[in-house]
Amino acid sequence: MPAFLAQARAEIVPALVPQIYATTVAKQNGGMIEIAQGMLAPHRGELSAADAKRFDAALVTLKAAVAEHQQWLDTVLVPQAKGDFRLGATLYDQKMKYALVSDLTRPQIKARATTALTETRAQMYTLARQVLAGKPGAPALPERPSAAQQQAAIEAALQLSYAQRPARDGLMAKARQTLTQATDFVRAKNLISMPDAPVKIITMPKFQQGVAVAYCDSPGPLETSLPTFYAISPIPDEWTDAQATSFLNEYNDYMIQDLSIHEAMPGHYLQIAHGNQYKSVLRAVLSSGPFVEGWAVYAEGMMMDADYMNGDPLFKLTVLKMRLRSITNSLLDIGIQTEGLSREQAMQMMMQGAFQQEREAAGKWVRASLGSTQLLSYFTGYAEHVAMRDEARTRQGAAFDLKAYNDAVLAHGSPPARFVRQLMFGLPIA
Repeated sequence: MPAFLAQARAEIVPALVPQIYATTVAKQNGGMIEIAQGMLAPHRGELSAADAKRFDAALVTLKAAVAEHQQWLDTVLVPQAKGDFRLGATLYDQKMKYALVSDLTRPQIKARATTALTETRAQMYTLARQVLAGKPGAPALPERPSAAQQQAAIEAALQLSYAQRPARDGLMAKARQTLTQATDFVRAKNLISMPDAPVKIITMPKFQQGVAVAYCDSPGPLETSLPTFYAISPIPDEWTDAQATSFLNEYNDYMIQDLSIHEAMPGHYLQIAHGNQYKSVLRAVLSSGPFVEGWAVYAEGMMMDADYMNGDPLFKLTVLKMRLRSITNSLLDIGIQTEGLSREQAMQMMMQGAFQQEREAAGKWVRASLGSTQLLSYFTGYAEHVAMRDEARTRQGAAFDLKAYNDAVLAHGSPPARFVRQLMFGLPIA
């Protein structure tokens, strides 16, 4: 056993480790082999004979160490892990201030998210009435629905989008198609200046799986010429057909469109490509999570408002469902980490309140249990971006130009939105 691994194990008290952390790392551990075999081994032929021999020996050692560590994870850490994953209110509030760089308190965020949830569901109901009008077997669609009528109508409308989904092995192909489509639309509508750096869609490496369905892996501020990777987690082989269908109902054709907008164009990929061009490396390194995630949610709404997919109401309904997810993320994070929200309560909040499918909700429970405060960044950041755009419209009046505004917002790197606002409008830096 390598000395560093032995020392690490000796310092870990399994009973203090939360069960969710233990089971997640046990699933990800094998990803170390995939990196060596899938990313490094293909370049073995570029090595000298001596270095190739050293590489072969190192790979053998790595495989043995990973296998030994896997046995320890499965037989010692996972069975004994009993720690509490909940952060608690005191530590949560302290961490939240650093994560958001905001004066908002936890109760204020919860109150704003609760109001936004009600407003977004009302918007979804309006679209549901449009989608279901005249459809045989449609539920009641009164102008002033009860809570049950609103729920039934939105669910029925969303079912129409679930019916349009890729095959179990067609997720990556659909993502590539939607990325091309979104890129062409942004360029045609001239919504923002386009980056030149390449973006590639990849299968999420195993060591990253189990936390999020997708992510954008942009080059660092010192490596701006490298490609951006838009990674998507594959459907696990062990999932039943029913579980895979649940996942694909959530990530149907419309949702993959929205996912590609969020992660790539004009979301994370585009924003970070702009941000990496800023002269301050420090500002790029210390990027603001709410600014970055908020921009991606803002980008979804911008595409909806620009009538992407020819203004298809099912796409608009999907964007609002995704916005509802970002709002629910805040309520979920606060509830789990500070209010003792149970898994059953969280699943109901996501599946009933935010119309998420079981596989998506189950995955989010794991993600929210593994971390804290990051899930706040979507809703709080989105609200900051919308407020800043509305202020620019008010200040500029008829002279307001969306492309010029978007370019200006992204011209300062990725600092907190409060600083971008001060820079854009020439306000004193507080």
